[in-house]
Amino acid sequence: MTHDTLTRRGALIGSGALLAGLPRLSLAQSGGPSVHVLKDPNCGCCSAWIEILERDGFPVTTEARAGTLLMRYKSENGIPQSMVSCHTARVEGYMIEGHVPVADIRRLLEERPDAVGLAVPDMPYGSPGMGPESEREAFDVFLIRRDGSTEVFTRYDAA
Repeated sequence: MTHDTLTRRGALIGSGALLAGLPRLSLAQSGGPSVHVLKDPNCGCCSAWIEILERDGFPVTTEARAGTLLMRYKSENGIPQSMVSCHTARVEGYMIEGHVPVADIRRLLEERPDAVGLAVPDMPYGSPGMGPESEREAFDVFLIRRDGSTEVFTRYDAA
């Protein structure tokens, strides 16, 4: 009959192995890379969009910016004036402007086009964070190219 005893060395090695695996485990459970959102501190629809991202597994950090500071950030990061919405996010080097659905963010990150990012200009009713999807108005998600041109990335019909 053998007796297994836990030594201090064994405990330390086991703890170290467990701790080394935690970052990978938390990334796998998170479902997505970190998203940093700049938003007006008083905007409720931005907060609703952030909650949707978090429910889908994206870790989100936020930064309050208002008025010209937020508009300057958008412009400096390649968001054309015609694509502007209420909040701006950055994920893995891409800009996400407005109420872009999670599925489109995931597709962008999977396909990795040479682009600035995605935008849903204005604030269409029924887009993520802007009311019930069952009552949404038609809207497009645009891919913003590095030269400032845009093209439809995904089209959502009215519900």
